[in-house]
Amino acid sequence: MKGKLIIFSAPSGSGKSTIINFLLEQNLNLAFSISATSRPPRGKEQHGVDYFFISPEEFRQRIACEEFIEYEEVYENRFYGTLKEQVEEQLNEGQNVIFDVDVVGGCNLKNYYGERALSIFIQPPSIDELRKRLVSRGTDSPEVIESRVAKAGFELGFADKFDKIIVNDDLEKAKQEALSTIREFLAN
Repeated sequence: MKGKLIIFSAPSGSGKSTIINFLLEQNLNLAFSISATSRPPRGKEQHGVDYFFISPEEFRQRIACEEFIEYEEVYENRFYGTLKEQVEEQLNEGQNVIFDVDVVGGCNLKNYYGERALSIFIQPPSIDELRKRLVSRGTDSPEVIESRVAKAGFELGFADKFDKIIVNDDLEKAKQEALSTIREFLAN
C-alpha cells in the first residue's frame, strides 16, 4: 500500500523542525523528505541527510528538466524544492513522507497530492517571540534574522490555506497536538 504525505510549513524559528524530529521518533512509519536547496549547509547539516545541497546553476538545470514537484526561489539564488523521484520512491515503499517546506511549497504539495496529503502550519505565538527564537538560535546574522522576520508576516498570511494550524506557544503541547492530528489522518 502506498504511503501518505504530511506537509509542515511555518516561518523560520516557529519550532517546525523540532516538532518534526519528535514525530520521526514516534511509531508512525514516517520518512523525511529531504529537500534540495542552493544555500550552503548550516552548522552540522549534511548533504543527503538534512538537504541535497546543490548549486544555483544545477538547481536551474533540474527545474528545466522538470525534476521537482515544487520549487521556489525564496531569496535571490536561494532555491528550495522537492524532487519527484525521491518522493515517489518513498511512497511506493509504503512510507509516510513528512515534508518541511516553505508556505508556497506546502500549498503546492497539497495541491499536487490532494487528499493523500495532510498540511500543517506551525504558527509562532507572536512576531516578537519569533525574533527572540531566531536570535537565540545563533545561526544567522542580524540582517538575515530581520529578513526572516519580515518574510514571516507574508508567510502567516498562508496559515488558513493549511488543513491544520498549530500555535506553538508551548512546545510539548504543540508536539502532542501534531502527533494526535497525524495519527488520526493516518488511521483513515
